[in-house]
Amino acid sequence: IGLYYFDISLVFLVSGLIILGYSSSISGRCTYQAVVKEVCGAAIGQLCELCFVFNLFMIAVAFLIIVKDQLEKFAVPLKPPNTTMPYRWYTDRHFALVLVCMLLILPMSIPKEISLQKYIRLVLNNTDLLTDLNDWSDGSDQSSSWASIFSAIPTICFGFQCHEASIAIYSSMENQKLSHWVLISVLSMVFCLIIYSLTGEEFSPTIPIWIYGYLTFGKNVEADILMSYAGHDVLMVVARLLFGISIITVFPIIVLLSRSVMQEPLMKWRQKRTGTVTEAFERCSRYLLTILWITVTLLIAMFVPDISKVISVIGGISAFFIFIFPGTSPRSPLVLTTWGALTLVCGAFIFGQSTTIAVMQLLHKT
Repeated sequence: IGLYYFDISLVFLVSGLIILGYSSSISGRCTYQAVVKEVCGAAIGQLCELCFVFNLFMIAVAFLIIVKDQLEKFAVPLKPPNTTMPYRWYTDRHFALVLVCMLLILPMSIPKEISLQKYIRLVLNNTDLLTDLNDWSDGSDQSSSWASIFSAIPTICFGFQCHEASIAIYSSMENQKLSHWVLISVLSMVFCLIIYSLTGEEFSPTIPIWIYGYLTFGKNVEADILMSYAGHDVLMVVARLLFGISIITVFPIIVLLSRSVMQEPLMKWRQKRTGTVTEAFERCSRYLLTILWITVTLLIAMFVPDISKVISVIGGISAFFIFIFPGTSPRSPLVLTTWGALTLVCGAFIFGQSTTIAVMQLLHKT
């Protein structure tokens, strides 16, 4: 069941990428929100921008929670085994997270263009490597197995989402033939599936998926799999360091993408009011939006104890970019229209199901 489920998910994931590449080619636009606005109309385009910013916001919160978790483990090798260190405010992981945001993330996020990131990402790729963390049942009850499969949908959407950046990637390619884009989409999703399956903790109720996280820790594996390993393990210290650097370096890209969407209406308002947009106004708005974005995401990340709570929300919003927006083009042949209707239904189900689960979990904790 689990293997068939992943195969079906991969079909939708790849088809969404292909549709987005095709839509970019016929519309001539080079960003996700611009393509949606051009192909689907202004109203759906504005909805896309709202979902785009909110989704990136929640991803930023999730990344900071991951960094916070790794900072907690970094302190373990500094103390002798079988001893407890007295609490000090300057050793608290929340204080360390504030320092990381102020000294590293903020300076890298302020510039108008962050071209340095393309060189860093060549070395530290991919930040989504350890985000495919699901919690399946042991297969003792078939109904609970199906419930576990459906509950894993938001995590899969979160782990495999690259659709927001796909149009920008397609537009930057020298060879923009659709067949070339199809090959890239298929290979990238297959590679992600293999890597995620090895590092995650999924388990099919009928066929075991040989996954190191589940085989090592069973049901006791943490939502952040690195937290399951001992803090004194040198190899895991290196892994946490590299993973933390990867998250920190990708965070400015998230800020840049979201800031471009939020800054655009400010520029239009300034242009309409004064007739011109000065460099000083652009710089001031960029600084303000960047500082506000990092501050709010930092505050939320400091008080959210479990990344799974954030992923349950992100997964529902990710359905918009993977299923709903790629299926809403009004000018398509009958076959594509039928497929678009199917993806819309699936996207609506995933959004409703994951959002309901997130609200129910929140009410249960309350």
